[in-house]
Amino acid sequence: IRPKKVFEQVENFEEKLFEGNKNVDVRIDAEIYGPAFAIKIEKWAFAITSKSYLKVNADDVNSTFGNAVTNGNFDALNASAFIQNNNNQRLNATTWGEIGFGISREIYQNENHKFSAGVNLKLLFPGSYANMGVDKFTGTIVPTAGGVGLTNATANVNIAYSGELANNFTDSSNYTKSLFGGLNGFAFDFGANYQLKDETNDYKINAGVAVKNIGSMTFKSGNNSASNYNLNIPTGQVLDLEEFNNVESLEEIESILLASGYLNAVQNNRDIKVNLPATFVAYADLKVIADIFVTLYTQQKLKEDANNDQITTQNVFSVTPRYATNNFEIYAPLASNEISGFTAGLGLRYGGFFIGSSSAFTGLIGNGEQADVYLGFRFGF
Repeated sequence: IRPKKVFEQVENFEEKLFEGNKNVDVRIDAEIYGPAFAIKIEKWAFAITSKSYLKVNADDVNSTFGNAVTNGNFDALNASAFIQNNNNQRLNATTWGEIGFGISREIYQNENHKFSAGVNLKLLFPGSYANMGVDKFTGTIVPTAGGVGLTNATANVNIAYSGELANNFTDSSNYTKSLFGGLNGFAFDFGANYQLKDETNDYKINAGVAVKNIGSMTFKSGNNSASNYNLNIPTGQVLDLEEFNNVESLEEIESILLASGYLNAVQNNRDIKVNLPATFVAYADLKVIADIFVTLYTQQKLKEDANNDQITTQNVFSVTPRYATNNFEIYAPLASNEISGFTAGLGLRYGGFFIGSSSAFTGLIGNGEQADVYLGFRFGF
């Protein structure tokens, strides 16, 4: 929840981030669960949930370009470096809250089979937003007397910001104090579940599919700004990248670029409408023998992350063997995702308390590119 503090724990994080020669992808995702209530009445079930989200990410950022802008250097200090990236290089941060109203119903059941379906309607409360996209970028990084500069460059640039993140996107408090804004968006999830039962009326297979986060929200803070630009730096002219050292807001970046004369406005808007990270989800929980289960899970995004009005997510596939009784459960998720690759973790539950990490093992052996932890307590009556 405090991305700046996380980064401060890593020595020379920005240098390490761009030290390779591949495009860089970074994701920080936090979900904070608030009060929730659910009840079942005969074949119907009803639920009210609350949750806040914090997402910070870098998508497809060229390492040479990122190193030059962030650290004021690049690999060939005494030569030029030509860069061409046709993808949209994005830096994005979003906070919002939601309240969900779920309803589901058992549609069919007999001794061997059970089928149910449901829908979750969500009220969205956008908090704060910041996005910078640099699309179809070509340019040359060159050494200058003071450091490095950019010349012979063209790109389509999107700069948008709203709320606390407009003022400073490096201060962690700007994320946590804007998790819930005013009501200004709607979304829904829907899904179905099937169970194949055994002779004890427990399930042998518990499987389902769902489509989640179909919807959008609009940021309307008083400091809203959303602009599309054309960047054009002719050959023989140089934009000094040292000017971007220690900037703390997209408004500062925008002002520097406009003052340079190399940025030309194409379109300006006040409202910022963004799409939620819509996904298709499928899962199957298989009972191997008594108290031993294996869960298969996949999440596939339905929209591309490259669009400037899109909140990002990632494709995931996991296999989780687990031992579970009424009061105790231990499990070991094995997963693969498009950002951090393979991860292996561990989790346990005792009564209503649960704690775990999807990357505990790969993190401990020093071979992981992901760090996460979750914990909580749930109870029913």
